[in-house]
Amino acid sequence: MITTTNPRTGATEATDLAVTSDAEVAAISHRAATAAKELAAIGRLRRADLLDAIAAALEADREVLIPTAMAETGLTDVRLNGELTRTVFQFQLFSEAVREGSFLEVAIDHAGTTPLGPGPDVRRLLVPLGAVAVFGSSNFPFAFSVPGGDTASALAAGNAVVAKAHSAHPLTCAAVFATMERACREFGAPDGTIGIVYGQKAGAALVAEPAISAVGFTGSLDTGKRLQAIIDMRDEPIPFYGELSSMNPLVITSAALLARSDEIATGLATSVIASSGQLCTKPGFAFIPTGELGDAFLTDLAAKFVEADAAVLLNERVHDSYAGARLRMSTESGVSVVAEGQAPGAEGFFVSPTILSVAASDLTPGHAEEAFGPLIMAVRYEGNSDLFAALENIPSSLTASIHYQTDDADFVRELVNVVKPRAGRLVFNGFPTGVRVSWAQHHGGPWPSTNTIHTSVGITAMRRFLRPLAWQDAPDFILPEELRDADSSVARRLDGILTLPK
Repeated sequence: MITTTNPRTGATEATDLAVTSDAEVAAISHRAATAAKELAAIGRLRRADLLDAIAAALEADREVLIPTAMAETGLTDVRLNGELTRTVFQFQLFSEAVREGSFLEVAIDHAGTTPLGPGPDVRRLLVPLGAVAVFGSSNFPFAFSVPGGDTASALAAGNAVVAKAHSAHPLTCAAVFATMERACREFGAPDGTIGIVYGQKAGAALVAEPAISAVGFTGSLDTGKRLQAIIDMRDEPIPFYGELSSMNPLVITSAALLARSDEIATGLATSVIASSGQLCTKPGFAFIPTGELGDAFLTDLAAKFVEADAAVLLNERVHDSYAGARLRMSTESGVSVVAEGQAPGAEGFFVSPTILSVAASDLTPGHAEEAFGPLIMAVRYEGNSDLFAALENIPSSLTASIHYQTDDADFVRELVNVVKPRAGRLVFNGFPTGVRVSWAQHHGGPWPSTNTIHTSVGITAMRRFLRPLAWQDAPDFILPEELRDADSSVARRLDGILTLPK
């Protein structure tokens, strides 16, 4: 039986949803694989229209979806409305990208004489993989769940999707799936374009199912490793794209504190406490210079945390994981508790926003743990060498942020050389939370933040669910439209020369 829990009260209720059996997982997956073949055949313009139809349906059902998600996540209506707007925008942006067509990476080398002799006609573009499994995250019930970026990018690339409903918000998953399934049906999309399964056992069966061609996952490192282990046992291994763990170091220079200490403190507190700190890009470690400027900054930051209300976490598992991480970090050698917010009440999964502190010279890999919630470790450094040595103890992350002034240019160049190999996005004089959905975005990073070089946000997220295919000396009638000589609808590299669409 599938249950749902209100994190603000801790009350659990039964739903009318059932765990998906292995036979049902197989049937749903095979329908998706069949649908994927039909989706690949309808053409990219028709597929773009489908993405717009899904976006419109999600927008139309806003008044139903938001209250459902509020009851299951504890997130506010403001946060969830903003997230749903982002989700709708993602589909619309992918629709525009599919129409534009450069994601296909079309290249045509006509037959002819080469320095190595006669060369055949070779034409290449990217094609969809098939049926994609998507595992959404607990902290984004829209933007990184059933209707999230993994689903949108996979559909945009021409794949069908089978979503694994998240156990923390099953009713929300069911509601958005119903909206999307209706949109697909009314549009006339192939049966099985969107599917969904429920239950942990069903999730394991899904990644093992031979009809599934790739997996997108956002969640914990441990769960990601378990899913990868199942995939490794398949007769035919498939790509697993996991967003897993991130600590997102943030460095502040003395010059930045001298110029705008209060502004940085306010922004940092918001970045850590907003959404109860349950963001994969939350700054987990702030590197603050020692001395009077750093002391004053930390005092100001502490005051903002002390005033903060207790924060509700998404579910009991997140609550217990956060509590364990906080306990382990706070009892490491050299660590002190700087500030705690308002104490939680007796009901629900609430915690106090917290600042811990440690000297950079005392920081070890044992301190470097992701606390998925409103906690930050202030690391006090005395100089460049002290800072650079401490940063080596922070695992690679999705982001690294630097607050600096113009006079810090030489130092910033040196610092970037230290953090660049260990981050997927560098943020300057800003905060890493709030990930823009755009063409240039990269939301990924070296292990253990992700296990891939690809992004899960933005247009190039499609690249995960595509593969290159070349046609040699193929007759015109067998070629995709975009590979035919007469087509000029997308950017193409013709005999090495980039040509733009007409």
